[in-house]
Amino acid sequence: MNADVLDREGLVDRAVARLRREAPHIGAPDPRARGDHDLQTEPWPAPPDDRLTPAAVLVPIVAREPEVSILLTVRSAALRQHSAQIAFPGGKMDAGDASPLATALREAEEEIGLERRFVRPLGYLDTYLSRTGFRIVPIVGLVDPGFHLTLNRHEVDDTFEVPLGFLMDTANHQRHAREWQGTLRHYYAMPYGDRYIWGVTAGIIRNLYERLFGP
Repeated sequence: MNADVLDREGLVDRAVARLRREAPHIGAPDPRARGDHDLQTEPWPAPPDDRLTPAAVLVPIVAREPEVSILLTVRSAALRQHSAQIAFPGGKMDAGDASPLATALREAEEEIGLERRFVRPLGYLDTYLSRTGFRIVPIVGLVDPGFHLTLNRHEVDDTFEVPLGFLMDTANHQRHAREWQGTLRHYYAMPYGDRYIWGVTAGIIRNLYERLFGP
């Protein structure tokens, strides 16, 4: 991968050329949807779209110098679902949200205090279908590094950044497996120091790689 695509200008150019310009339609099947079913060695069909809860996440790419990074959260250990896991800011769509973008920006403000004025939306990744019941629309946003975060401790224990170059290097896209509900589940994992990035978050990062750098 060329170093120039890891700086602000190179990333924006590539994102404009290769990301989806419009969000997948809510309530309609996305023929390009990705999901937990992608890596399974045994038949594991995608969950029915009409049974999934619409959700959206922000994939925040921080315009650091000399290399941009991705901002991630560590969910609160006190949460009932996905506690202490690494995630993107986001959540289910509320009735008052006009779009997945509105959901992602609202959730980023509520969870970590990332004000929307610092976020420049660049485009959309493919819908991600989660076995835990969510239909997730990921929005890629370029974040001005002048932001200041205020964490909602009921939802988030910590935040951290990972260089984009590390996450876009397929040598760091490991395939792991564990038993889940009596079935061996295969998934992407991208360990970074003592941080274990896996599951839905790693799957969305893999889709970002495929969108930006795939054929």
